[in-house]
Amino acid sequence: MERTRPPRAVLAGLALACLFEALTVLETQGGDVRAARPWQDDPYNTAVSLARFAVPMLGAVIALRLLAWRAPGGPDREHQTVRAAGALTALVGLTLAAEWAAVAVVRRSWTGWTWAMVAGLAVTSACAVAVTVMLARCRGTRPRARWRHDWLGDVLLVGQRLPVLRRWATPAAADRVRGHAPAVFALASALAAAGIVGGMVVGEHWTDPGLIAWAFAVEFASNLAFCVISNAVAGFIARPERPWTRRAGEASLVAGCVAVQLAVAFHGELWPAASVADLAVLTLGAGALASAAAGALLMTKGRPWQR
Repeated sequence: MERTRPPRAVLAGLALACLFEALTVLETQGGDVRAARPWQDDPYNTAVSLARFAVPMLGAVIALRLLAWRAPGGPDREHQTVRAAGALTALVGLTLAAEWAAVAVVRRSWTGWTWAMVAGLAVTSACAVAVTVMLARCRGTRPRARWRHDWLGDVLLVGQRLPVLRRWATPAAADRVRGHAPAVFALASALAAAGIVGGMVVGEHWTDPGLIAWAFAVEFASNLAFCVISNAVAGFIARPERPWTRRAGEASLVAGCVAVQLAVAFHGELWPAASVADLAVLTLGAGALASAAAGALLMTKGRPWQR
């Protein structure tokens, strides 16, 4: 029997996302508030910056899927949405852990704003633990070897209800997207990176083309890793079967993207006086080396690494 309402754990995950995002955005407003954050420097700030954009994106797609909750494919929908809420909660939890690490390690004079932020951090952490327990107790359907329904199918159903989108929301269009998922992920990552970096250029008055290009590459790598990993977890786009060599290539690319983020997070400790050109070579080079190493390892092991 299919559920007529989404699990409470999913709704609790959305509430956690709203609380986390509201506090994170509040912390970035104003000089005194922003300067009072114990986690304003890397590597802690990198985790916060990534989650600040990734959490609302996950929350938005989960909320939008609730519009098609009673459509056919309920078992897949429930399981995928619970997994997406789990990914959202895990992302929030990792960011909160980074913030607590900053509170324990960073030595600065605390102001009233600092105490208020730590209080908000404690409340959000307690909520994250509660949501984690709810998700662990959630009795969804067991995963299949391959999804029969995906989020893209629900987008199709919702789009067919809107006169403006009805012409493009066709099964043929959905099949094309499923067959070209890497290109879709790359395009979405590029558009998001352009928006984020564009905001930095305007807000922080950047004029160095090299800095802008490097920031775009870093944001693109972050977004691409997020798209591929979250899709593997929650099944946003049910992809057709692929050769294991292609899967190994995609996995190595994601490993390289993650390595870029780690290199950026710790660049202050590793290369404190690096120029933009040096920083680009070191961070993107670390990603290239990690990608090559992961690809060589996966190719050596062959098919046994597949699920």
